[in-house]
Amino acid sequence: MNIQPALLAAALAGMAAGAFAEPAVIYDMGGKFDKSFNQAAYNGAERWKKESGKPYLEFEIANPAQREQAKRRMAERGANPIVGIGFSQGSSMEKVAREFPSLQFAIIDSVVKLPNVQSIVFKEHEGSFLVGMMAAMASKTGKVGFVGGMDIPLIRKFQCGYEQGAKYANPKVEVSASMTGTTPAAWNDPARGAELAKAQFAKGVDVIFAAAGGTGVGVYQAAKDAARLAIGVDSNQNHLQPGTMLTSMVKRVDVAVYNAFKGTTPGTTLLGLKEGGVDYALDEHNARLVSADMKRRVDAAKADIIAGKIAVIDYMAKNECK
Repeated sequence: MNIQPALLAAALAGMAAGAFAEPAVIYDMGGKFDKSFNQAAYNGAERWKKESGKPYLEFEIANPAQREQAKRRMAERGANPIVGIGFSQGSSMEKVAREFPSLQFAIIDSVVKLPNVQSIVFKEHEGSFLVGMMAAMASKTGKVGFVGGMDIPLIRKFQCGYEQGAKYANPKVEVSASMTGTTPAAWNDPARGAELAKAQFAKGVDVIFAAAGGTGVGVYQAAKDAARLAIGVDSNQNHLQPGTMLTSMVKRVDVAVYNAFKGTTPGTTLLGLKEGGVDYALDEHNARLVSADMKRRVDAAKADIIAGKIAVIDYMAKNECK
């Protein structure tokens, strides 16, 4: 859907009529109900709304040009703070935040160095290490897979952490990896996700970690159909295919948005295992798939990462996974 600037302005004006100094969240491509990254942000905003009893503004990006338009319209109407979801919002966030120095902004997954912007980034490689361990321990073939969304350094960061964890648990494990695409459409293509998963299953892979937004839904369905295992991302996705989802690499975007709505802190906030920003998910939907030994080993590795005894390579810091 291609919304023209005039229609965008009208939509935002309708949402903001009579509302000033309300927080705002701008979701990125894939929509707020992607069951993954954007939806985690939505859940955080809804938690704030429920606890505060106050409304907030929101907008779902349908094309790249809307990122800057939406922020500027929100700012013109006095929204405060304005929270942008996703690394792709970095440049537009910097531009609009400079134009409105009296307003507060926050961005997830990107760093904008301005005095009125809080940049919230995560140590995805640490959480991915843990689910990589679980994949290798659960695999019966010794072959595990990874399906990424858009081929960007951030997703390579997930992949690198996952591979390290898998090889930590089983040095002989084979890891297959595929990226969905090179454009934002890669975040919302379940059919392509299913195709990539089926191709990996055909090579003997029996556990796949999908870090691909809404595209992952197709991976999980393919895993269910093939009686294999899958690992979710960002939100706890264990409930999507109970019995198929080995676990989910939880990234607490919900907490980041909730806290930002309560008040921003300019500068960079880094959230890893130690801060509770990432983790693996264990609940009634996957409990029977996670053995006591698996949990013991993963929790021990988690403690060692927090203590600095295990150093997980950050792909984005080194631009390589070694």
